[in-house]
Amino acid sequence: MTPTLFPRPDAELRRKLDELLSLIDQVFPLQARHRAGLSNDVRDLSRSLTSERSDRDAGYLGKPGALSAYLRYYLPWNVYRLARLLPALSLNLKDGDLVTDLGSGPLTVPIALWLARPDLRPLKLEFQCLDRTAKALDAGTSLFAALVAGTGTPWQVKAVRGTLGTRLQSGAALVCAANVFNESTGDARLPQDVLAEKRARLLSALAREDGAILVVEPGVPASGTFVSALRDAMIDDGRLPIAPCPHAGACPMPGGRHLRKWCHFVFDTDDAPDRLHKLSAAAGIPKERATLSFLFAGGAGGAGGAGLAGQPGQVHKVPLKVRVVSDSFALPDGSSGRYACSARGLALLVGSRSEMTALGSGCLVETRVQDGPEHRDPKTDALVVRA
Repeated sequence: MTPTLFPRPDAELRRKLDELLSLIDQVFPLQARHRAGLSNDVRDLSRSLTSERSDRDAGYLGKPGALSAYLRYYLPWNVYRLARLLPALSLNLKDGDLVTDLGSGPLTVPIALWLARPDLRPLKLEFQCLDRTAKALDAGTSLFAALVAGTGTPWQVKAVRGTLGTRLQSGAALVCAANVFNESTGDARLPQDVLAEKRARLLSALAREDGAILVVEPGVPASGTFVSALRDAMIDDGRLPIAPCPHAGACPMPGGRHLRKWCHFVFDTDDAPDRLHKLSAAAGIPKERATLSFLFAGGAGGAGGAGLAGQPGQVHKVPLKVRVVSDSFALPDGSSGRYACSARGLALLVGSRSEMTALGSGCLVETRVQDGPEHRDPKTDALVVRA
């Protein structure tokens, strides 16, 4: 796992992301009249996924216009977001391993893995991909087959139509759920902690004892709150956080109704394909920056976290790792700060403006707790530290 969670894609990955758009057009050709209305279809789908989501049909991707818009807008953007994250994660997959992808849609996770992790392509991996919409799975199966055609990749993909309660093979080395739990409406009236416990049990039951679990959600407050609650449930189940958390203690950014800070990360999208940016602009939903909340958890008794650096109120001379979360902002004394996660709770990382703006979202920074009384930010009670 690299100190930077969202490394910029190299030239090869940028080329592959651009080729994906061409491949989508090749596998799912659009007539001229349908292409002319594509931006409107994207806009309509966006409304159904946000402001009008309560009226959305559970099988919305079964509709031709919605599926076409999803394939050309949401799939590439979701693949791009995952492609910025996946290279930083220590997945530790081996020949013969099983990967389970919940809410796979058009096989977003397998496609992103194949594009962003060329080191995994030679492995004999088996994927079981679950989704409730057969047309989305069929589209993903066709697209993935075209993507790997002629490469000799030994990956095997099994598409399974069903809901989250569908019986699946257990013992996965990696269980993924990307952009799926935010769409679950059946348990919406359950308290967050109860819902998180339910999802944690599902994920843990599908993973083998030393397997890993990756959950990625939109970087909005509700998703951040859920991911924090899921983290707590995972820890209770013996599956410790590996990333983004630099520790396995209490989450200092749990979100919730009365808390403004939630764990999410933001990065610019300058290196996303130009055609994707043009479609986004035409649909009136440009993406200059991408956001996400996520949790990567280790197996029972596994690696998890960086350990605890003592307790608040004590004096230390030990290094303290902090994960940068917020954007840079000006402080009254002329310096700049960024909020960060640490084993000592919420931290305020302080430095010059150039130092703070140079840090990418999700950077892991090693600081040293100064000898003497703790310095706390009077506004947030965050521990003040310097890089």
